[in-house]
Amino acid sequence: MTLEIVQFMCLEDNFGILLHDAASGRTAAVDAPEAAAIERELEARGWRLDEILVTHHHGDHTAGIAALKAKYGAVVTGPAAEADKIEGLDRLVKPGDRFEFAGRPVEVIGTPGHTLGQVALYWPTEKLVFAADALFSLGCGRVIEGTMDQMWSSLQALAALPDDTVLYCGHEYTLSNARFALSVDPDNPALLAHAAEAKRLREAGKPTLPSTIAAEKAANPFLRADHPSIRARLGVDGAPVAEVFAALRRAKDSFR
Repeated sequence: MTLEIVQFMCLEDNFGILLHDAASGRTAAVDAPEAAAIERELEARGWRLDEILVTHHHGDHTAGIAALKAKYGAVVTGPAAEADKIEGLDRLVKPGDRFEFAGRPVEVIGTPGHTLGQVALYWPTEKLVFAADALFSLGCGRVIEGTMDQMWSSLQALAALPDDTVLYCGHEYTLSNARFALSVDPDNPALLAHAAEAKRLREAGKPTLPSTIAAEKAANPFLRADHPSIRARLGVDGAPVAEVFAALRRAKDSFR
């Protein structure tokens, strides 16, 4: 039996995500942006929260932990490298670790760059990855604590997952990401189609996520940093691909 996944908005543009296993009745939240929003979704379905799986320490991913843990007694799993920044962790994980939720393996992928200890959570049997603020649809996270090289390596680790892996992200940023992507890769038909579909979904009041690894490899400029047209547009022909990525990320940081 597959997991039931519920995705909903929290705060201004964060995604809340619940995973529910009907056979066992167990429910997990990926991150905890806002306790009240998560509680509403749980109560609407008659679920209890058993686990909170935390990707990184930023407040818009952790603010709800204390209240949810107090109400439900949920076990909180998070990155060992950020244990000093996340209150309430019960189980510490590091890149390369594997744990289980409702009998399903979950693999921990290190994705430093946005923060130094951020992790993505990959469910190989379900073909799911929760990438938080490392990889977005048509974009990637801002490099805040880590280096450009670290972020590029993190994106490469996610891009190496099977193409049919379903991608969930931490924020609804796709339309703004599309504007930048089209400025550096305007002739890419996969990007044009992806951007048009994102616009249609948002106009219909629907989320643009989830995506897939295959779709992002075809349309996301941050996973296409080695493409000749992007190199030419940035004026970095011949540069190592990690330098092209860094030029892309700096261009996105100043894009208006």
